[in-house]
Amino acid sequence: MTLALYGHPFSSYTQKVLIALYENSTLFEFRCLGPDTPHHAEEWLRRWPLRKFPLLVDNERSVIESSIIIEYLQHRHPGSVCLLPQDPMLALEVRFLDRFFDLHIMTPVQHAVSGALTGDPVKRQDGLAFAKEKLDLAYAWLDGQLAGKTWAVGADFTMADCAAAPALFYADWTHPISDAFPTLQAYRQRLLARPAFSRAVEEARPYRQLFPLGAPDRD
Repeated sequence: MTLALYGHPFSSYTQKVLIALYENSTLFEFRCLGPDTPHHAEEWLRRWPLRKFPLLVDNERSVIESSIIIEYLQHRHPGSVCLLPQDPMLALEVRFLDRFFDLHIMTPVQHAVSGALTGDPVKRQDGLAFAKEKLDLAYAWLDGQLAGKTWAVGADFTMADCAAAPALFYADWTHPISDAFPTLQAYRQRLLARPAFSRAVEEARPYRQLFPLGAPDRD
C-alpha cells in the first residue's frame, strides 16, 4: 500500500481528508496518532516537526495541509468523485468556500476549544463569546449562500463539502445553528447523511469525551 494518513479520528482536519478518501474508495492505511502508537508519532514528527496533522505519505512523498492533500489526491489518485471541478472559475469558488469553512467556521470553534482547554473559566467564557460572535456572522452569510443548492457550490459534492462537514459538525456543538438559518441546518443534516462523513463520525464516536466544551447527546 502506497498511501498512509497520519491523524486522529476526532480531528476535524483529519476527517476532512478522510471524507475525500472515502468518497473515492481510495485504498490507504490510517496511522492513528495517540499514546498507544508512539511509533506513528515518531515517524510523523520526523516528516513534519511542526506537529500538525493530517499528513499524507505517498511512497516517500509527504503531503501536508488538508486542502493540499485533497487536491493532491485528485491529481495523483483520482476516483469517480471529482472533488475539484475542471472549470477554473468553479474550482476557484470551491477553493474559496473550502477556505471559508476552515477560517470562518473552524477557527472560531478552535478558539473556543482552546479557551476551554486552559481550565480557566474566564478564558473559557471569552473563547465562547468570540466564537459565538464570529459563527453567527458566518451562519447568516452561509444561509443565504446555500439557498437553492444541494451542496456548497451546487449539485456536486466537492472539496468545499469535505471542509464543511466536520466544521459545521463541531460548530453546531459549540454554538448551535439557530432556527433562523433553516437552509444551513438542512445542509448540515445532508452532510451528516453523506456516507463518507457518516463513516468518519462513527469512527470518531469513541473519542467524544475529548471535546472540552462537552459533546451534546446527538448526532
